[in-house]
Amino acid sequence: MSEDEYHAGLPGHADFILPQPAAPKPLNGKRPIPMPDPPPAARRPRRRPQAAAAAPTEKHEAAEPASDDSHDGPPPARKPTNRRRAASGGSARTPSTRKPAGTPEPAPAEPAPAEPARSDSEAVPESAQPEPDAIRPEPAQPEPVQPEAVQPEPETRPETVQAEPGVIRPEPAVVAEPGGELHPVDVWDQRIARGLAFLRRRLAGAYEVDEFGYDPELTAAVFHPMLRVLYRDWFRTEVFGIENVADSGGGLVVGNHSGTLALDALMLTTALRDQHPRERHLRLLGADLVFRMPVLSELARKAGATVACNPDAERLMSDGELVGVFPEGFKGIGKRYSERYKLQRFGRGGFVSAALRTGTPIVPVAIVGAEEIYPILADLKPLARLLGIPYFPVTPTFPWLGPLGLVPLPSKWMIEFCPPIPTAHLTEYADDPLVVYNLADQVRETIQATLYSLLEKRPDPFGR
Repeated sequence: MSEDEYHAGLPGHADFILPQPAAPKPLNGKRPIPMPDPPPAARRPRRRPQAAAAAPTEKHEAAEPASDDSHDGPPPARKPTNRRRAASGGSARTPSTRKPAGTPEPAPAEPAPAEPARSDSEAVPESAQPEPDAIRPEPAQPEPVQPEAVQPEPETRPETVQAEPGVIRPEPAVVAEPGGELHPVDVWDQRIARGLAFLRRRLAGAYEVDEFGYDPELTAAVFHPMLRVLYRDWFRTEVFGIENVADSGGGLVVGNHSGTLALDALMLTTALRDQHPRERHLRLLGADLVFRMPVLSELARKAGATVACNPDAERLMSDGELVGVFPEGFKGIGKRYSERYKLQRFGRGGFVSAALRTGTPIVPVAIVGAEEIYPILADLKPLARLLGIPYFPVTPTFPWLGPLGLVPLPSKWMIEFCPPIPTAHLTEYADDPLVVYNLADQVRETIQATLYSLLEKRPDPFGR
């Protein structure tokens, strides 16, 4: 009997199909991953030793048909024919898949992909092979990388520039947001913040005053804003000849005096602060009565005023300050409405001698509009002597309306600065009365002539 005939007569050859091994899956392109075991019906039987494989089971013997070619003894074991059988230690050959004649041929199985060649160094030992029923962990799937959320850039606003005290800078009405929409700026929050900071400095004493008591921060933050309302809106002031005031250095500004309450001095100070390119501050010379009053004296000192005396005036002009003086004094602000815009006597000319000693120029200035704010109809001198004041005015509104009579009438104001009169070449004649009187008359005549020219420009005292 040939070897093929022997294998064909083995029991179970008709219904036994050798399963095809599953195609290994490569892992990282190197070692194959064993596939899970086939179902129990198609599971490949384990190899048995040669002695055990030679003895058939009782079930097979009962099912085996009678054959004339059967032998009494066990068939001789087949020798291994390839290298794998030799390495397995002489294991028995699996039953052949050949079928007897007349048996229909099964559908051809798809050929398994060839196992990639593996070198001897990469051979996997049998001990490292996993068990058939072992649960193999699935390879870990990498977590998807979520793109980082783009954080919107914070809104950038222009840095707030702290202005110097008293310098009013224009504030923007609206600002553009990143989305393109326009939102109004809450300027009141900024004003409240600046006001609280100002109060904190005042309460803590973190401010400076000079030797005369002048407080620049208080003047710029409190006094000038209030006076600016009267200057621009109520009196509608126009200024001419501001270029005649020097940008630096000392100077003596001499003006006509009128208005009952001396508002012309305050409007002159505001005009220089608003119209001059260097925003120069005018240091006023006041009468002794001003500095004898309890509250008014302190306010006048804080605003930069000082007593009208030559030593104080000379010291201020020597320090490069602008000094304002009104030689008419109480005679000018107490005159009646019938004598409006007629200059009174300038006194002994003490302001001229102070300018000559320091060599500072004299700038005449004419002010039109103050005569109409409180038109004096009469002067009650007995009552004035009783109260200790220079005059007691009677106007169309005072004292008939009580406190409301103190509200000034809205007259049209004009201020003109005349060309300066140099005095640097006359310093040696400071004590010469003739030179002093001549200069005083020159200043007076210049102011009077300028008043007439301004009155021609303003035909209506209460017009626009």
